[in-house]
Parts: sequence; C-alpha cells; structure tokens
Amino acid sequence: MDLRLLRYFIAVFEEQNITRAAQRSHVSQPSISSAIKQLEEMLGVSLFIRSKQGVVITDEAHHLYPRAKRLIEQAHSIEGLFKGNDEERHITLGVFPDLSPKRLADVLETMRQQIPGLTPRLVDVNADCDIRITVDILRNQGETWVPLWEEDYVLCMRPDHELANQEFVLPEELHQFDFIECPPCEAHQQTIGLLACAELRMNIVASGEHKSQVMHLVQAGYGISFLPDGVLETAYDLVTVPLKAPRMFKRVGFTYSADKTTSDVVSKVVATFMR
Repeated sequence: MDLRLLRYFIAVFEEQNITRAAQRSHVSQPSISSAIKQLEEMLGVSLFIRSKQGVVITDEAHHLYPRAKRLIEQAHSIEGLFKGNDEERHITLGVFPDLSPKRLADVLETMRQQIPGLTPRLVDVNADCDIRITVDILRNQGETWVPLWEEDYVLCMRPDHELANQEFVLPEELHQFDFIECPPCEAHQQTIGLLACAELRMNIVASGEHKSQVMHLVQAGYGISFLPDGVLETAYDLVTVPLKAPRMFKRVGFTYSADKTTSDVVSKVVATFMR
C-alpha cells in the first residue's frame, strides 16, 4: 500500500473538496484525483461521489478513514524510531544560479525562523534535490510552483558610458551600441527582437551563459546589457537605467514534484511560503 494514496485520501475526506485537498497537500488537483482513482481501483470500492459542491463521502470511505489515520500515524512513529528529530529536518535545495543574493538569503532565513532545527543543504539546480529554487520558465511538467519573488530587468553599464546619466532610455536609443548578450535569456531575445522590428540593432560584442558572467563583461567595459536587478545587488561599480518599454522580469519560486510531499519537512517548507 502506497502511504501517499492514504495521505491524499485523508485530505479529501477531511476537506470534502478535491481542490482544497490539493492545496493542503501542495500538489495539483489532477494528482489528487489520480491518487483517489488508483486507491479506489486497488480496494474495489467507490470512496467519493463527485459533485459541483465538492465530494460526497461514501460508507466505504467512512469505514476506511480511521484505519488510514492509524496507518499514517504508525508510519510516522516508525520513521522516527531510529533517528532523532534533527535528522528528520534535513532538506536538499537545488538553487538556480544568478538569483538575488539578498532575497535568497531572506528565504533561507524565513525557513530557519519558522522551522526550528531545519538543516538545509544547497546544491546545483540540476542535482537531485527535494525542492528547486528556480525561475518559472524552467519548471518541469507536472511540478508544483510556489512563487517567491520577482526580479526586474534593467539596463546596466559603467558610469562613464554615455547613457549612464539619463533618467531613462528609449529602445531606439540603443541602436548601434555595443551589447553583451546572454543567449538563453528570454528578456535579451525580446529586446533584440523589439529593435529588429523597428529596423534597429545593437552590436553583439560578447556573450555569457550566465547573468553573472554578463555582469563581469559589463564591468570590464565591453558594452551594456540587460540584467535582473537581483544580480546587480553587489555591482556597486555599475549604473542602472530603466528602459522605457514593456516590463521585462523573471519570476522566482519553489518547484517540486508530487512524490516529494510525502516528506514532512518538504510540506512544512512549502506551507511556510504559501501563507
């Protein structure tokens, strides 16, 4: 018996609503529905009758509920039998590069304050982990998304650049300026495309795979670029100027797969930022 199915069953039983049960379990609604269907097929009974108002609990569900609760409680006691509380609070976080250092630190501090004894381990965003802290466009299919913060893209340059003293910059003013590109960056491609539509272009003189690499090239005087304001928090030697154009920004948040919610510590971390 997959305990995850019983946990989802308990959530639906207590909430009497699949949407609320999904929110409580920090998974998608289809994941809850699929789990209930799987459990019903396994037991050979109907546990809930779906309606527009929620679900109607069947006699079979009433019969199963107290037994499911006892099984989950027993599983928790077994998990903690040979390990202390500190070990249960370990969590591995895969962190995307080039995020705001301050806002990332704020998230980690909130976790420390709200979950006593938590022991986080930070790894590369592509490594095996419990939760990823990444940008929304890199969320994998089927993963749950919990927003944390947003970072606006700004035009950055050295103080001696001729655009550095302007209050703002119009897109057409970028024509023929030396520009440092980050090829994977959606904001960079939008800007280049915006200029191309007006038959304008910038001179691509250098490129970097990561935003921090682009920042170093700007600091070295190769040209100007667009970077998230979070990356530039410690770049005191650069000047930022707003671009008078549609807002360009990136969303940062947690992503995790449904199977990770069986961990109490993952559920606690996610719940902390869903309030």
